[in-house]
Amino acid sequence: MSDITTINPTTGEEISNYSYMSNDEVNKIVDASHNAFLEWRIVSHEERGRVIKSIGDKLMEYKEELSKLMTEERGKLYSQSMEEIDLCKAICDYTAENGVASLADDVRDIESMKKGLVTYQPIGIIYGMQPWNFPAYQVFRYTIANLMAGNSVLLKHASNVTGSGLLIEKILHESELPNDLFRTIIIDHDQSEELIGNDKVRGVTLTGSDSAGALVGQQAAKAIKKAVLELGSNDAFIVLEDADIDIAVETCTQARLINNGETCVAAKRFIVVDSVYDEFRKRIVEKFEGTKAGDPMDDSSDIGPLARADLQEQLHEQVEQSVAKGATIAVGGKVPEGKGSFYPATILENVEKGQPAYDDELFGPVASLIRAKDEDDAMRIANDSRYGLGGAIFSKDEEKAVRLAREQFDTGMVYINGYGLANPALPFGGVKNSGYGREHGGFGVKEFVNIKAVHVF
Repeated sequence: MSDITTINPTTGEEISNYSYMSNDEVNKIVDASHNAFLEWRIVSHEERGRVIKSIGDKLMEYKEELSKLMTEERGKLYSQSMEEIDLCKAICDYTAENGVASLADDVRDIESMKKGLVTYQPIGIIYGMQPWNFPAYQVFRYTIANLMAGNSVLLKHASNVTGSGLLIEKILHESELPNDLFRTIIIDHDQSEELIGNDKVRGVTLTGSDSAGALVGQQAAKAIKKAVLELGSNDAFIVLEDADIDIAVETCTQARLINNGETCVAAKRFIVVDSVYDEFRKRIVEKFEGTKAGDPMDDSSDIGPLARADLQEQLHEQVEQSVAKGATIAVGGKVPEGKGSFYPATILENVEKGQPAYDDELFGPVASLIRAKDEDDAMRIANDSRYGLGGAIFSKDEEKAVRLAREQFDTGMVYINGYGLANPALPFGGVKNSGYGREHGGFGVKEFVNIKAVHVF
């Protein structure tokens, strides 16, 4: 019997079966990865950049194949799968162009010595556990930065996108990267904990829920390994009195429903000041009502199915619990009949503390619409969360919005009058229960390096 069976969430049909690797197989991969690192670490930054560029080029040859597989395995719109591949290519290009400067030695003039040198040296194998929601982007985000830094990379992908994980390995192996510098491993949770404790593994990174982050963080700390954790969120999108309502409605709709609503840095709470609440509500409800759930390969579909049947059940349970505690359904909220793990675009109102829609992360196309008295109240509600990944402010006063973002928003990222999933040139990550560490923007490339001081007398 196979250990993993992947299921198409659109049809409910089986795609493929996979078996876990033996401990012996894993240990051989680790040894080979470490040996590959010992050679890669002395390769020049310029040459690493050139190899990373080749990864991006090879990826584009597989753009359609990988996009179709991601859509089949996890139900995201095919058009958005294609956009995800473009983002991965942009990560390769940005890193190849900027990685050399990011990793350059820092020479300091210091009294009493000839010079001080700060150098950023690779440390070894970086082990990443990645989720299913962005099967390619999540992998490329940590992999490319760490390859540029001179490390080697192991990937444990979410089981429901095992095929995508293996195809990504094939793509990297067909690029100019030495094969053992990137391996996809198929292992269970016990094997994963053992791997974190392996002496040759020097860093651990996880993207997932805050409960998974707490567990992996403990396992890494026990082995005295550095970890980067990118965890859940309940991002607040604040609509102020002087907002352009057209932009706010359009952006909030896109930012909640993109990727079937299964995005950590999605708009989850719409916090709208009292004076524009009714207008915003009317228009956003119309937008959600017009959203079509359907086959993710069909261009006419706005959202596809949730990635698994259990996630559909969990999301609906959170909606029902919120309603039982006083929330009301403005639109959606009913599980559709028929095959596939679909869930309609949903807006909950009268959302208050103590409800899952206020306190927790709802991973799917469900938004919480919350009325705030004024700007101060909106900021208070936005920050009243155990999470702190992203958020947004809509205001025609850009200077004010930037000030609020900089000084008051307790998150790692803030969008002003717009939305974008991620940009390779800007850091990505959060605070509080959304985790720690940063990826992108020149920061990810230095998360797993030895920042070494050289004193020259």
